[in-house]
Amino acid sequence: MKTRSRNNRSGIALIIVLIMVVVLGILAGGFSYSMKVETTLARHASFSSELDWMGRSGVEVAKWVLAQSSTGPNGQSDSLKQKWAGGPGETNDILAEIDLKNYPMGNGTISIDIKDLDRKFNINVADEVILRQAMTLIGVDASISATVANSILDWRDPDDDTHPGGAESAQYESQDPPYFAKNGPIDDMSELLLVKGVSSALYWGSGGGGGMPQIFNRPVSGQKSNFDEPTYAVGLVDLFTPLSSRLININTATATVLQVIPEIDANLAQAIITARAGPDGQDGTEDDTPFRSPGELGRVPGIHPEAVSMMQRYFSVRSLVFEVHVTATVAGSKREYVAILRRASIKDIATLNLYWK
Repeated sequence: MKTRSRNNRSGIALIIVLIMVVVLGILAGGFSYSMKVETTLARHASFSSELDWMGRSGVEVAKWVLAQSSTGPNGQSDSLKQKWAGGPGETNDILAEIDLKNYPMGNGTISIDIKDLDRKFNINVADEVILRQAMTLIGVDASISATVANSILDWRDPDDDTHPGGAESAQYESQDPPYFAKNGPIDDMSELLLVKGVSSALYWGSGGGGGMPQIFNRPVSGQKSNFDEPTYAVGLVDLFTPLSSRLININTATATVLQVIPEIDANLAQAIITARAGPDGQDGTEDDTPFRSPGELGRVPGIHPEAVSMMQRYFSVRSLVFEVHVTATVAGSKREYVAILRRASIKDIATLNLYWK
């Protein structure tokens, strides 16, 4: 009996030792992870100032690239063939040897991605015809199409008069929490998530995104909840932008955006893309044949001459506003900067907004 009792005590002692070993191991692992996090944060903090100047310098490089792209015989139009857009540029161009994805800067490198916002339609100048066409293109049910389009118009216009099916402040004030209609130009596309009828699926499309703003406790009247809303292949953010000229750059717009124009269907949009893409059929390559003026739409098969004058009032071959993403990297630390640039001329490229994330 004494032998069995001693064995029991030995077994209990062994279990206690094992438990202590496991607990100490967990504590050591937690401490090690905490130190790793602290070390990483300290390293990032030490490079914070350098990353900031690299990011800002990257924006200045983007300005220089956009300025250089406006010079020479091919500088009178903007296309996906140009260096700023990720294309090869011109063979004898000063930008030919520059690698925007691995540009040396200080003790690290920066990667610069430039997209023109004129490849989309400006939401602040879209009338009811354009908005209804966009709803059809997205695939919005006809029963709510007019509601969404008119609610966007009500959000933008300066008065409190409600379009049929639309909404002004009186309706938004009944929400929880209440808020007012903007009654002014849209400054950021995310404002549309506050507009009656605009669900997160309609806003984001298949791109997903952040869903509804956190201020919402329930869906806005007329919107579907996240549980029963349909899935759209394309969203409002794919078609519209709040910052651009009044015209779409026909050399950079996607086939989907082109179809926002009522006179252009899927076949005609693809014909326009094919015409500017050149013999290889691929945008952004050396054999691209971009349009030099909207009037050149007449060379696209399927477009009748009398339709050209109707279409070209929506188009340009120049881009005015650009969104620049600069990723600065130094010693393993990385930070992304985003800038909105407005190019009025070669010597006048202004920074409208700059932030990092």
